[in-house]
Amino acid sequence: MSQNIYKTIGYLLIAGAIALFIPYTILTIIFEYPLILRQDTTTILTKFHEGGSTLIWIWFAFAITGIPLLPAYILLGQKLENKTSLVRVATNIGVIGLVVQMIGLLRWTFVVPVLANTFVNATDEETKAAAIVAFKTIHQFGGVILGEHLGQLFTIAWTVMISISFGKLNLFPKWVNWLGFISSFIYLLAQAELFATVIPNFPVWNMAGFIGSTLWLVWLIIVGIMFIKTKK
Repeated sequence: MSQNIYKTIGYLLIAGAIALFIPYTILTIIFEYPLILRQDTTTILTKFHEGGSTLIWIWFAFAITGIPLLPAYILLGQKLENKTSLVRVATNIGVIGLVVQMIGLLRWTFVVPVLANTFVNATDEETKAAAIVAFKTIHQFGGVILGEHLGQLFTIAWTVMISISFGKLNLFPKWVNWLGFISSFIYLLAQAELFATVIPNFPVWNMAGFIGSTLWLVWLIIVGIMFIKTKK
């Protein structure tokens, strides 16, 4: 039974990581994501409108394809929380991180299409200006605050605490845990980009988000494989 649970966790982690990577990659190709996030609002709304329903569905897929990670986090917490108390805290933080990121991403499915249509089809400048202000507001709140700030911070915290727990329990080779730490650190540097949206000239490493998130997905897949192979 123990091995079956580990295998289930492993398959869920791999499925969630790969499922997230697919729509993410598509968005980078057809929507210039994530660079599009910091472009002029008129450019974002116009380009989004041009993407039509296909783009809306891809954003929806991006928001929900990480769902396998939720049961993976919970099962992992249930399996290891009696061995180290840190896992219980990590599980709660990780689940919250996934949920708020999902909420942030879903704005592209249920809010942005309305604003994009309003902006593109507006016959007067006042309506266009109102759509721009509305987008900026929801973009900062749903995107920057929820999805990118809280969601990523909680995910980073989960990764660090889980990696520490793996080390204490000697579950995997040390390099696996170090990859978790390194990806988390690089991912954390991407937070500077968020502060740059409100603080002019704030120092930013533009590649931090891409490198950090990619390494994190790779780490998830590796951890999944390790769980599938584990004999403990």
